[in-house]
Amino acid sequence: MSTTVHEDAALARLVDQVRGAAADGRALDIRGGDSKRFLGGARRGEPLALRELAGISSYEPTELVVSARAGTPLAELQAALHAAGQHLPFDPPCFAPGGTVGGMVAAGLAGPARAAAGGVRDHVLGITLLDGRGDCLSFGGQVMKNVAGYDVSRLMAGSMGVLGVILEVSLKVLPRPQAERTVVLDAGEAEALALMDGWRRRPLPIQASAWHAGALWVRLAGAGAAVQSAAALLGGRPLDGGADAWAALRDHRHGFFSAAEAGAAPLWRLSLPAGTPPLGLAGEGFVEWGGCLRWLRTPAPAQAVQAAAQRVGGHAWRWAGEGPEAERLAPLNEVLLRLHRQLKRAFDPQGIFNPGRLHPAF
Repeated sequence: MSTTVHEDAALARLVDQVRGAAADGRALDIRGGDSKRFLGGARRGEPLALRELAGISSYEPTELVVSARAGTPLAELQAALHAAGQHLPFDPPCFAPGGTVGGMVAAGLAGPARAAAGGVRDHVLGITLLDGRGDCLSFGGQVMKNVAGYDVSRLMAGSMGVLGVILEVSLKVLPRPQAERTVVLDAGEAEALALMDGWRRRPLPIQASAWHAGALWVRLAGAGAAVQSAAALLGGRPLDGGADAWAALRDHRHGFFSAAEAGAAPLWRLSLPAGTPPLGLAGEGFVEWGGCLRWLRTPAPAQAVQAAAQRVGGHAWRWAGEGPEAERLAPLNEVLLRLHRQLKRAFDPQGIFNPGRLHPAF
């Protein structure tokens, strides 16, 4: 771990602002591209802008590693990877233009390929962080290894900025699949869940799956022969414009999500164990990740939605729609809450970073 502050004007301004805020006890609202401003609790504090801290620091396609500064536009990074025939396999969503690499890691959100490729934290190799004292700390590196104690690099994925300011991140990337095909099968929710649960036990090149309104989409990706064989085995019909359809789902441009934003019924995000059958809640649903991620637009009370998820070992939080702020935050049990508080005190002792954004307790 290093605590060296690099000679960099943009970084120097961030360090000065953080040290001043820590001395005065002022809260800071970390901002990248502002594309995920709707996530988490209400934003508080003076803006700490990261857009100037941008650029791809290093990229070694043969090593499958890329390093980029936090304010780098995600689109810029993806374009560079695409030109080399590579990609971020966890398929990060872009809910609005201007999303950044730092915001991608801080939000910790993955797209339709999450079940097959893993999440953001599974691809973070190293990270440079500005803590609440104004010190620059580097963890990990450009190889897959852990550090003593917590794996801090991966810990930053999904932290919503409450532990510190992500300055730079190194990521593992992968080659783009040789072939890709999407097939659609007609199925009700229970049947679709049973099919997806069965498929995950078989060596099929399924990169993504999704169900909505009686249609089960399956994206196959990998070697051409494997994709062709799997498509014949699964049956169904090909989906024209499959890449565009998956991008619309990933970025929530699908009609289900846009309707939820405009409608009165809240939209809930439920994370459930694999193999969980339908929960029987009223409303319109959308299933992803082989059944492990379920979206539900429902007028049901928050307590009923959260209790249904908890009964099967999952959790639920309100993604969009009117309701108390606490419903927008993923619940934490006492053990996790204690660990989060310890980490918060270690990295941000004055509590200046994104207060309340991840949880009301910090």
